[in-house]
Amino acid sequence: MIVKNIDNGNSFDFGKTSSEYAKYRDIYPEIMYKKLYALGVGKENSNWLDIGTGTGVLPFNLCSYGADITGIDISESQIEVAKALAVEKGVHNVKFLVSPAETTPFEDNSFDCITAAQCFWYFDRDSIIDEIKRLIKPGGVFVKIYMSYTLDDEIAEKSHELVKKMNKNWTPGASGSKDMYNHPFENGTLDIFEYRIPFTRESWHGRMLACRGTMASMDEKTLAEWNIKHNELLAEFPETFEIEHKVYIALYRL
Repeated sequence: MIVKNIDNGNSFDFGKTSSEYAKYRDIYPEIMYKKLYALGVGKENSNWLDIGTGTGVLPFNLCSYGADITGIDISESQIEVAKALAVEKGVHNVKFLVSPAETTPFEDNSFDCITAAQCFWYFDRDSIIDEIKRLIKPGGVFVKIYMSYTLDDEIAEKSHELVKKMNKNWTPGASGSKDMYNHPFENGTLDIFEYRIPFTRESWHGRMLACRGTMASMDEKTLAEWNIKHNELLAEFPETFEIEHKVYIALYRL
């Protein structure tokens, strides 16, 4: 994928990170899911579409309430992993398919709820707004979510700087956080809170490995070098620690 205002127009592919993303990026705090459910995400007897679903992190964490859930992503690799996880977890009310978010195969007014987590700024803005309007039922809700670590903790700051040093085209954070203030629909509400998330050295390394600036965009040689240097960096810190994250939830009732 190439987005001209992200990473200086250099390509990235989250499909390369599918296994790592499924293992290490399922880190949203429980309080976030409680907030989403209170907004109508995952409600029983509702139809919910998760666009840019990746490996299905959101659907898997809210599927127990009984919604009929569809997750779509442009990456075949991500969807393959999501389908495998659905079988492994024994989840029967979530289906996944490969599709661009801007041109989906669904009929008009198909969904009570549409979500976009960690992805909305990657879409063609005009097209995705039109598609959400087409797909949402009258009175339905659209929710976009973004979560990122802050640089308040030394481990996060040093990890972040190492990626920046080795991938100078990486433009982290700004696109996602800025997008949360860029409202695609009227009468939106924005909830922002911070939460400390626990990690081990391994899980933090995996979380950074599955970010856009590393595995999704580095060449093999650079990635191998980054792996060595980042593990050396983490060896200077305790085995377990917490990292401050900021969570954004924007709600629109259409």
